[in-house]
Amino acid sequence: MNKAFCLVAVFIITFLVRSNGQGQLPHLAKVGNRTQLIVQDQPFLVLGGELGNSTATTMENMEPVWPRLKAMNLNTVLVPVYWELIEAEEGRFDFSLYEALIKEARKNNLKIIFLWFGAWKNSMSSHAPAWIKRNQQKYPRVKDEKGKSLEILSSFSKDVLDADIKAFEQLMTFIKTVDQQYQTVVMIQPENEIGMLSSARDYHPLAEEAFKTNVPAEVISYLQKKKDQLVPELQNAWKQAGSKTKGNWQELFGKGLYTDELFMAYYYSVFMNKLIAAGKKIYPLPMFVNAALNRPGKLPGEYPSAGPLPHLMDVWKAGGTAIDFLSPDFYNPDFKHWNDLYTRQGDPLFIPEHAFDATVAAKALFTFANYEGIGFSPFSIESNHSESLGKMYALIRSLTPLITSNKGKNKIKGVLLTKTNQDTVITIGNYEFKCKHDYTLSWTPGSRTDDWPYASAMIIQTGEDEFYVAGTGVVITFSNSKNKNQNVGLLKVDEGIFDNNVWKVIRHLNGDQTHQGRHVNIPTNQIAIQKVTLYNYD
Repeated sequence: MNKAFCLVAVFIITFLVRSNGQGQLPHLAKVGNRTQLIVQDQPFLVLGGELGNSTATTMENMEPVWPRLKAMNLNTVLVPVYWELIEAEEGRFDFSLYEALIKEARKNNLKIIFLWFGAWKNSMSSHAPAWIKRNQQKYPRVKDEKGKSLEILSSFSKDVLDADIKAFEQLMTFIKTVDQQYQTVVMIQPENEIGMLSSARDYHPLAEEAFKTNVPAEVISYLQKKKDQLVPELQNAWKQAGSKTKGNWQELFGKGLYTDELFMAYYYSVFMNKLIAAGKKIYPLPMFVNAALNRPGKLPGEYPSAGPLPHLMDVWKAGGTAIDFLSPDFYNPDFKHWNDLYTRQGDPLFIPEHAFDATVAAKALFTFANYEGIGFSPFSIESNHSESLGKMYALIRSLTPLITSNKGKNKIKGVLLTKTNQDTVITIGNYEFKCKHDYTLSWTPGSRTDDWPYASAMIIQTGEDEFYVAGTGVVITFSNSKNKNQNVGLLKVDEGIFDNNVWKVIRHLNGDQTHQGRHVNIPTNQIAIQKVTLYNYD
């Protein structure tokens, strides 16, 4: 066959496939030093919201929800899939609810991330079908140190794993069948907030047997290969126990709750790895696992321990090679602290769940700015309307081409400011940006109050002296990072918007808006974008 004809045929087939909305499946791609989600062959930022646990159990209940999601400028909704609903009777599957949800999401131009509430949801096995719950002999539960059964299916049971895999495979087959052409479903979160509660580890006979045997070879291999990059908690425990390369869990890491937690974390990751690998074999969407964060002063078992937490991430990676990334759920205020821990080994950041509070708009921007993250998603997104989140999502959506084209190039920085963290300094190119909370300006209304709203900004460098500053509640001054003897002035500051990727100036800022050329300011009551051009003078 003629070579030129073959090339033309391939081109035509590729064009037809892509014109039908296909192309490659949603996937993760490395871009510079960051990771990007690609959907329908284009970079995609998840401007998400997670539904409350029971909202998507009927289509009738969802009717008033779709307009609320659109009003807040979401592009993605995170939707639970309940094992007990799709397989109420063993071996008989019903996906009619989820087919209807996918179709409705398409009508509303929304993508979906499905959350598989299978063997575990928030540590417990509350969404397992009745036929699983009632057959404890075949599907055993975790036992605590006193031999008491907990409402948690044991990760050491092959029967539990096989049943979960079978249902998950059916889910992935269903998604592939109804959605491969449209790619409405872009990622999967298998299980939800895995972890042990009221006991640091499982004492079921199956678990006891595993605890007493030698630590698996893949863990030893990981420790040896990554010994200089291990998280400090694991590195210290291994070192203090003698850095052994053979022995059981207590011999390698010492006796105590941390070892109990490491042990459970590894076997949770092995379970998840087998589940995810089986699902990806059918339809290889990106898949991640999420964690309920441990709270200060709490011991393993007092929080959902052994989940994909920062101090356990190495054992999760050792056992969970099919897992694409680990994610934190937020119900505490230490946003930057925890995200720094999740990204300290160069991993991508995605926030699948955050308490739907007054801080979410600022934190959403900070996720994309400081971490160049994959996405952000408040929980129970349908519960109320947030005008600030809607405006921030609209801003991020308009900036998406600028964000994605500069991703991984060290040209994007972010700040998050509060009353206790009022200022910070960042460096981009030849300039230092001293960023302060808007309320540090004495004339700003509210500056003398105790309750300061969260402020955040994204700064993107687009030229040697040119930057876009976007966000809310910030005031920025500039200095030359290379030559401290040089002064830096504002050559031009414009407020504007991106309309179909074209920058349009709304107004030129000078005088009071820049304090006569002293600073760039986006007040607390605004969510805006400013294009800033700097210059140097003696």
